[in-house]
Amino acid sequence: MKPLAYRIRPKSFDDIVGQDHLVGSNGVITKMLKQDKLFSMILYGPAGCGKTTIAEIIANNFPLTSYSFNASTDNKAKLKDIADGAKYHENTICIIDEIHRMKKDVQDFLLPYLENGELIIIGLTTENPYRSINPAIRSRCHIYRMNEIEKNDVITLLKKTIIKERYNELPNDVLEYIAITSSSEIRTALNMLEIIEMLDKDEINLENAKKLIGKKAFQLDKKGEYYYDIASAMIKSIRGSDPDASLHYLARLLEIGDIEFICRRLLCSAYEDIGLGNPNIGPRVWAACEAAKALGLPEARLPLAYAVVDLATSPKSNSTYLGINKAIADLETMTSMKIPPHILNKELKSGKYEYKYPHDFKNGYVKQQYLPDELIDKIYYEAKTTGSYEKAIIEHMKKIKNEA
Repeated sequence: MKPLAYRIRPKSFDDIVGQDHLVGSNGVITKMLKQDKLFSMILYGPAGCGKTTIAEIIANNFPLTSYSFNASTDNKAKLKDIADGAKYHENTICIIDEIHRMKKDVQDFLLPYLENGELIIIGLTTENPYRSINPAIRSRCHIYRMNEIEKNDVITLLKKTIIKERYNELPNDVLEYIAITSSSEIRTALNMLEIIEMLDKDEINLENAKKLIGKKAFQLDKKGEYYYDIASAMIKSIRGSDPDASLHYLARLLEIGDIEFICRRLLCSAYEDIGLGNPNIGPRVWAACEAAKALGLPEARLPLAYAVVDLATSPKSNSTYLGINKAIADLETMTSMKIPPHILNKELKSGKYEYKYPHDFKNGYVKQQYLPDELIDKIYYEAKTTGSYEKAIIEHMKKIKNEA
């Protein structure tokens, strides 16, 4: 017998949950079909939200030849066969799964067929196409984001499925547990329902459901957009000085076990968001990351949690981050900025040097021009007063300049 998720796959948009903005009564794809129009498009969103199902329903609603192509497993020769066949039809639909994995030479081959309309593609991906897909392909497609499925949508679907399949009725706590444990991924939720239905009617309860289902199925495709969303949420929680939220997102990232990625993000945060607000944070985070790599999981969670809380509770300063960004921006807009001659410290005909050696002066400071003429009086570094260290910097700089 075929799996439940395959057997009950929707045949019409009425059976799709959570995507009313696309396939509801006023959805853009619904209107497209009603007007008998079809354009190349890319559907992107988390796993299990209905991308493939919507693509197949679209293809079935048009009396056109349709093909499926998987960018991960199929080669250019297969796409060439599809394109050659398209020459004998007015239009041909090609559903391209994992389109973000399509190699550049395959994308280049596809472009003229998209341009002249011989091929209408429906690309499917879990990744953000604005980051992962060739701009030339993107510009020839309409891009639609799929919503994450809500918990209540999953529960509603499970109840309908139970009635349709004549399954044993499930208690509300079991239905809710499936919806939560599946991370609202429809395919996973249906697979869980199918497993629980192996129980006898009097055995169906939350405790037995937990034993059968097992561990929570986090949506953590390492290369998917959702993974990077969680990492972004962790860094924003650190930046926002919320240690609890920071630990929550760290725990979610630890599920996939990519210690190297977590360490890179934490080190970046140490120098971007905390910076001179707590100048000792960089070495401490580095040490914690090295300890995490040496320990491996599950013990790596201990130094990583230490680093996350240290970062989240530290005074914040992005002064150096802003400063280097402004300096780089000036390099991109200005040219021919010569280093002042005296800074080059080249000997003059008189045998003297114009460069003044700061250590020969009081407080180790002497006023002289260091920036090129075009940037005189330009200020890149502006100290913040969130931490005691930068407050001390402000006072020190005032003192040495006033006494010079």
